[in-house]
Amino acid sequence: MLHSLLDFLRTLTTPDRLIQFLATVMTGWWGYGLLTGIVFAETGLLLGFFLPGDSLLFTVGVVAGAGQLNIGLIIALLICASMIGDWSGYMIGRKTGPAIFNRPDSRLFKQEYLTRTQAFYDKHGGKTIIYAKFVPIIRTFAPFVAGVARMKYSRFLAFDVFGGVGWVLSMTLAGYFLGGIPLIRANFEKVVILIVVISVTPILFQALKARFQT
Repeated sequence: MLHSLLDFLRTLTTPDRLIQFLATVMTGWWGYGLLTGIVFAETGLLLGFFLPGDSLLFTVGVVAGAGQLNIGLIIALLICASMIGDWSGYMIGRKTGPAIFNRPDSRLFKQEYLTRTQAFYDKHGGKTIIYAKFVPIIRTFAPFVAGVARMKYSRFLAFDVFGGVGWVLSMTLAGYFLGGIPLIRANFEKVVILIVVISVTPILFQALKARFQT
């Protein structure tokens, strides 16, 4: 079971395998629906933190650049999935926050994920919703914590629009324009890691700045 899951996640983050998968198994609208559903699950369901958000979006851009997906359509769908997922996480936080914070650890869920996100939220406030889009795990739990904290929804939405649009556009367009370069394709995993590091650089800068100001 675990081996099958890991193999499926590897398919989602390997351009050639994803192209083959979309061409043979999830053809047409089924493929668009699958990718949209994965982004929604990672952002909207608390157990979706293990899904490969950043690398998936970059791979989607590469696949679109190869002519297998409509880049405009997939970007629009993934932005909607991200924002609807965030709304779901926010509402879960408002409705069931205290109960989930008291939930014991399990194989997939650990209180550490929530406490880490809570600390991030306490430090950065509403900007957490934007920053979190570029940080795995925190991306999944930030809307939930915002809901628990009773952030006004209009304020949450304003930050979420910037974060969701920026995250999807930056990752997919990077894959779209860079994916055809042979050097990028040959070192694909390293490129994805580099993109993630670049994405979180502003957050690290803010954290260091806050540290030296105290």
